[in-house]
Amino acid sequence: MKTNKTTTLREKMINNLELPKDLMLGAAILTVTGRKEAVITNYKGILEYEDSFIRVQTKNCRILISGAHLAIDYYTNEEMKITGFIEDIRYES
Repeated sequence: MKTNKTTTLREKMINNLELPKDLMLGAAILTVTGRKEAVITNYKGILEYEDSFIRVQTKNCRILISGAHLAIDYYTNEEMKITGFIEDIRYES
């Protein structure tokens, strides 16, 4: 397991070299448009999918999107689009 010091050093190097964090660290990108649409890039898998919430695993955490009438419009190996009425977004360890 990496230490915080190692992770911090790696992040500093990426920042100094101006490399894209999503590619270098595998960070997820969450783009929310209003309260009706969210696109997640760089996710690993769908953990739970209900009408009222969707839980997604990323490399570093889980993302929980809750609301009403939620649906996954599409998903590929790299990206998914969630629509419905988004009430809350939480990042879980």
